[in-house]
Amino acid sequence: MFYDSFDRDRFFSGLLTTIQLSLICIFASVVIGIVGAWLQTSRFKWTSRIVQAYIQFFRNTPPLVQLYFFFFAIGGVLPKVPDAAGNMVPPIGNFAWAAISLSFFAGAFNVEIFRAGIEAVPKSTSEAAESLGYTRLQSYIYIILPLAFRVCLPSLNNNLVNLVKTTTLAYVIAVPELLYASSQIWSDQFNVREMMNVLLFTYVALVAILVFMMHRWEKTLKIPGYGR
Repeated sequence: MFYDSFDRDRFFSGLLTTIQLSLICIFASVVIGIVGAWLQTSRFKWTSRIVQAYIQFFRNTPPLVQLYFFFFAIGGVLPKVPDAAGNMVPPIGNFAWAAISLSFFAGAFNVEIFRAGIEAVPKSTSEAAESLGYTRLQSYIYIILPLAFRVCLPSLNNNLVNLVKTTTLAYVIAVPELLYASSQIWSDQFNVREMMNVLLFTYVALVAILVFMMHRWEKTLKIPGYGR
């Protein structure tokens, strides 16, 4: 496909879509994890129960089923809206549904990862912050979370790696990501073996870049004498 400009453009367009989808899902899932972990420590029992129900729902069902649920079950009942040409189209596209579904899926695991990190921070730390006049939210943002984040990074790294690999599921709802573009190329050119090799090593490279960045971040945030 490197010798054909049309196939090459399709491949790199799919690669760009995969990168965009991965970055959106990484950011959204980390935000979900941070907020969810904070809500779990709330004094109100109902917030903790809602978060726990969310975790159980997304952790105990396959991500492919979740993707179909969002795209067909929820997307199918939403009222259609007119586009620029006047055609009635769904209000949320397949790319957006993939980002929403995968973000919620990875976010459920991130909540537990951040919760474990928060519990690893000594309780005396939050008590000291409150004695200095910090509110509960300020203590979480400025004191507890930065310390917990350092503890969470190895587990968070593993979950984000799995998230990048899981973006291939967007293929089933016709998101033009890397696997979708590659399947179009090998369907036209009958070069399945070659495209499988290219696809495999492309994902190896993508994940290797993510792991390298996360490890560098982990070393940057390391506090001498704290943790390992």
